Amino acid sequence: MPAHRFTSLGPLTGRLRVPGDKSISHRSIMFGALAVGETRVSGLLEGEDVMATAEAMRKMGASIEKHGDEWRIHGVGVGSLLEPESPLDMGNSGTSTRLLMGLVASHGITAQFVGDASLSKRPMGRVIDPLSTMGAHFEASEGGTLPLTMRGALPAVPITYRLPVASAQVKSAILLAGLNTPGVTTVIEPVPTRDHSERMLRGFGAELEVEEVDGERVIRICGEADLKPQNVVVPGDPSSAAFFIVAALITEGSDLIIENVGLNPTRAGLIQVLRDMGGQIEELDRREVGGEPVADLRVRHSALTGIEVDPAVAPSMIDEFPVLFVAAALANGTTTTSGLDELRVKESDRLSAMAAALTLAGARVEERGDGLIIHGTGGAPLPGTSGEPVTTHLDHRIAMSMAVAGLASRDGVEVDDTSPIQTSFPNFMDLLSEASA
Repeated sequence: MPAHRFTSLGPLTGRLRVPGDKSISHRSIMFGALAVGETRVSGLLEGEDVMATAEAMRKMGASIEKHGDEWRIHGVGVGSLLEPESPLDMGNSGTSTRLLMGLVASHGITAQFVGDASLSKRPMGRVIDPLSTMGAHFEASEGGTLPLTMRGALPAVPITYRLPVASAQVKSAILLAGLNTPGVTTVIEPVPTRDHSERMLRGFGAELEVEEVDGERVIRICGEADLKPQNVVVPGDPSSAAFFIVAALITEGSDLIIENVGLNPTRAGLIQVLRDMGGQIEELDRREVGGEPVADLRVRHSALTGIEVDPAVAPSMIDEFPVLFVAAALANGTTTTSGLDELRVKESDRLSAMAAALTLAGARVEERGDGLIIHGTGGAPLPGTSGEPVTTHLDHRIAMSMAVAGLASRDGVEVDDTSPIQTSFPNFMDLLSEASA
C-alpha cells in the first residue's frame, strides 16, 4: 500500500467499537482446537496474525469455520495434534510462533515454522531454551530465528522455570507445553506480565494455580489436561483502543465513547499513565466477560502534563508506548520513560523508530538506551512532516501511532506504508473517519 498523509480531521465524537483483543483471539482458537467438542467464539479479531494461528491449528487437525459472526472450532484434544504436512506459515505473528512452539513441544510431532522477513529476524531463543529443557529438539536458523524445525517430546519433562525477562509469550509457551506433559510444570515470574493464558486455560478447565511467593508470581499447571469446549466472547483490544484514547485526548473538542474495552490489569497500564498526565478517561458499565474485566470508556480532550513514567508499569503497556510517546509530544513539560529495552526487539526497534518519526514530525525527543525523553509542545499542534515520510519499518504500531500524531499536526504526517496496519487492525482507517465525521 502506498504512503498516506494523516491530517487533522476535527474532534472525535460518538461511539465506536475496536476489534477483538488479539491475545485473547489467538488463545481462544488454540484452546478451542485442544478441547474435545465445539467451541464458539464471537468478537474474534480477524487480522492476518490470528488467521495464521487458525491455519496452523487446521494443519494440526482442528476444524475451524466461520458461521455468520461466530467462529466454530472442533478440537482434537490435548495430546492428539496431528503432524502438519507442510510448514506452518506464521506471517508476522510472534505470538502465534512462540505459543505454537510451546504446544508442539509436548506432542510427538515434527513441525517447521516459517514467517515473513520481519518475523524471521526476531529471536526465538528465549522459548527454545526452556522447551529444549522439557525435551523438545530444535534446528533453527542462525541466531535462533525462523525458519525453524522442531520435534516435540513425548513424554515431555515437567520443569520449574524462572523467566529471565518479563515475557507473556515465553510464559505462555511453557504453560502450553505443560498441558500435555505428565506432572506439574511451574513458571516463576519475577515481574507480572499479561495473564490471558492463565485466565483462559482455567476457563477451559485446565488445573492451574497462581500464587504470590516473596513478591514473585508462581504459576503451576497440571499436565495431561482435559480441556472442555467453551463459548468465548472476545473483549475489545486495549492495544487497539489505545490509539483512539490518545487521539481523543489530544484533539480539541473530542468526546468519544469506546465500547467493550478489555481492562485486564496486566494490560491497562496506559490508561493509568494517561490519567496521571491529566487525561479524562471515564469507565462506564464496568463488567466481567469470560473472566476478563471490561468497560466502555468515555474519553475527552484534555490538557496533558509530562510525567516520569514508572518503569514498573512497562510490562502492562509494552505495546502502547509508541502511542504514549505521541501523547507526551503534545503534553505540557517533559515526559521521561525508562526500562524499555524490550521495545528494541519488537517488530522493529520501536525506541529508535519512534524517536526518528516524532523528530521528523517536529517533536523534541532525546533517545536513551532504555527509553525516550520527550519535551512536549504544551498542547500546540506538531509542525508535521514535509518532504520525506516517516519510516514505519513495516511495524503496525509505529504506523498507527504516527497516524494519531498527524491528527494533532499543522501540516499532517506522512507515513511511508500503511499496509502493516492490516495485520492487527484492519478497519483502523474507517473507524478514524467515522469518529471524526
